[in-house]
Amino acid sequence: MSTTQGSIAADTARVQAWVEDELGATVRSIGRQPRWRPVWFVEAERDGEHLSLVVRAERTDMPMIFPLRHEMVLQSMLHERDIPVPRVHGWIDEPAAYVMDRVGGQQDFAGTPDADRAAAVDDYLKILARMHALDVEPFAAAGIARADTPAESGLRGLHQYESVYRATKNGPDPFMEFCLGWLRRNPPVSNGRESVICWDSGQFHQADGRIVAVLDLEIGHIGDPMMDLAAWRMRDTIVGYGDFRALYARYEELSGTPIDVAALMRHHFAFTLTNQLALGQAVRHPNAQTDLMTNMQWCFETNLFATEALAEILDVELPTVERPEPRAGRASTPVEHMATVLRSLSIGEDAVDDEFLRYRLRALFREARHAARAIEVGDEVSEADLDDLHALLGHRPADWFAGEEELERFVLTDDGAHDVELLRLFHARNLRAHQLLGPPGSAMATHLPIQTFT
Repeated sequence: MSTTQGSIAADTARVQAWVEDELGATVRSIGRQPRWRPVWFVEAERDGEHLSLVVRAERTDMPMIFPLRHEMVLQSMLHERDIPVPRVHGWIDEPAAYVMDRVGGQQDFAGTPDADRAAAVDDYLKILARMHALDVEPFAAAGIARADTPAESGLRGLHQYESVYRATKNGPDPFMEFCLGWLRRNPPVSNGRESVICWDSGQFHQADGRIVAVLDLEIGHIGDPMMDLAAWRMRDTIVGYGDFRALYARYEELSGTPIDVAALMRHHFAFTLTNQLALGQAVRHPNAQTDLMTNMQWCFETNLFATEALAEILDVELPTVERPEPRAGRASTPVEHMATVLRSLSIGEDAVDDEFLRYRLRALFREARHAARAIEVGDEVSEADLDDLHALLGHRPADWFAGEEELERFVLTDDGAHDVELLRLFHARNLRAHQLLGPPGSAMATHLPIQTFT
């Protein structure tokens, strides 16, 4: 789907026509959400009833992990079983999208009293326990993804991600090959547990100590319920749900299901890979619709989560790296000027009126700051990576890109012999890559570690 102004207007008109024709409503306002994925907010009226709707379309710079219809069917079936998710109104063929109710509340806990936060998280745990207790057979009969056997329930989602990764891979990715290889040798064990899961858990709107609705079932399927309890640890760094030891104990009390810490730790590690598996190809070769810096920040941050998670599993002490000294380059002035202009057009006194255009300009401002940082320290970061490869390989690759190819070949033939050495090497590389996201102290270049299990 193109994001030119003409195609956005055409798709918006099609969405409006569907709402009016299929729901018999009069659209009062409609607008596309300023973000990387096409989503429209619609306010309409039907026979004196106010309809507030969300229209959720397919992603534009990566294949869907599960089809969009799969997400819609799962959400509709959960709604029918009194799990608080938005009601589904139907499917639009063009643009491929589904229509649901828009819900109130807020997606985080900003300004929320501590007591209301704790009550909302407890409500979420109750919802997870109810959802995990649902009979999976009707969902499987409706086409919701399920492993061939209950013993493999914890691997179905990861295999789906790896399938997308293999189909779209457009360059060497030695870190993902290392992580996938480790998981093949050391998979999470579900012990036959099977439940309907969100997987990308911890996403909801809350108000007054209650969950208004569970959201974003994009990768939900039938899997190991421990996957839901593991995945939301990653989102905790920006939302803050509480002490996971206490939350897990409460889940045990509500569900009667013992917490499997070994499975949790491996599921957590596996989930940290999902951004890079899906979006690494768009980071290497973005298209005009790609929000490059959002994708880079997600990938670089969660890659650090991955090395930290595996280090906890293996009980390995990870290295630190020095912050490189910045050096001005011949392009520093124009790139920094570009960042200044883009910032003023997106959020400054000269900001444009169009909300979607402001979002795109803000994304480009972040790219300019990344480019400025790469001019300052990129060569030093690449040289440090090559120094590490020299120690591992016994020779120094010709350049950083050649080093990526050689490191991937090494990983693919290693079969676990150098796991600890490679883990330390990749953590150092991930730390250095993270330094390139923006200037020190910026939100883009700030790493927020996840709660540990121990």
